[in-house]
Amino acid sequence: MRRLNYCRILATTSLVAAALVTAGFEPAGAGDPTGDWRVADGVANIRVAECNGAMWGVIAWEKIAGGVDRNNPDASQRTRPTLGMPVLLDMKMNAEKEDWEGHVYNAKNGKTYESSIKLESPDKLEIQGCVLGFLCGGETWTRVAGPIPSSPSNDLAGGSANSPAHSPAHSAAKGAPKAGMARTKTSHKTTGQRTATAAAPPADPVGDICLLPDIAGAAHEGGLK
Repeated sequence: MRRLNYCRILATTSLVAAALVTAGFEPAGAGDPTGDWRVADGVANIRVAECNGAMWGVIAWEKIAGGVDRNNPDASQRTRPTLGMPVLLDMKMNAEKEDWEGHVYNAKNGKTYESSIKLESPDKLEIQGCVLGFLCGGETWTRVAGPIPSSPSNDLAGGSANSPAHSPAHSAAKGAPKAGMARTKTSHKTTGQRTATAAAPPADPVGDICLLPDIAGAAHEGGLK
């Protein structure tokens, strides 16, 4: 009887251990890359969002404010602000590789390259390609906000049923504020005739990136040509 109980305990322990090992080796790329990410050298945050079935990313914060796209090959674009400028362009899911593949705009030389993004963990995003002046290769970005719920523009356009922004987790969070979006909250404390109002946080200058003209036009015309 003791030997039988021992065998049962051993078998149960083995099953639990196998389950833990399997969980620890789930594909790292499976997940949601939306949200705000700090680039490796800390000079900028990139906001990534799903817009009509593809991932896009724009500069959502700059360490040194006031940059312009001075190296753009289109002379008419050389005065556009880099804040809010798309850098990850029309990246589509590759289920086999568990990454998103598309293009990246390199602001330092004004050129566009093939690129990919892949989650290494929920808070680490691996970028392959030439990004923001770096040599072609890879670097890891660190999450600072998000993931974010689906943009309302995806509902109007039909979106993508298989995209992370249409997952159950996103549906549950649909009513939540966007990552990085400032919430205005005013509190009042009245004493006699005086009313104190709490200072509102600064407004988010980028907001829902799917509504930015550079992305809205391309996303709803079926991506980059």
